[in-house]
Amino acid sequence: MPLELAVFAALAAITVGASLGVVLVKDVFYDALLLGVALISVAGHFVLLHAELLAALQVLVYVGGVLILIVFAVMFMRSTVEGTDEEVGP
Repeated sequence: MPLELAVFAALAAITVGASLGVVLVKDVFYDALLLGVALISVAGHFVLLHAELLAALQVLVYVGGVLILIVFAVMFMRSTVEGTDEEVGP
């Protein structure tokens, strides 16, 4: 029981820290990465509750789908804003 409590406390600290980082960090790319950390730690909570299917779905749907979509959108928008995709010719 003390090991489960220690793992729960560590996951809770990671979840709260990453969630605060999502709100406080100004860079959108780091926000997406911190959101991934928060969602993976929530999947860890599901594992502690013996809900392995929910943990797998959390990782596959949210981290694998939504977060990757956010990262690709941020990377695409950065490259178009900086003008690296478009070359102006004579």
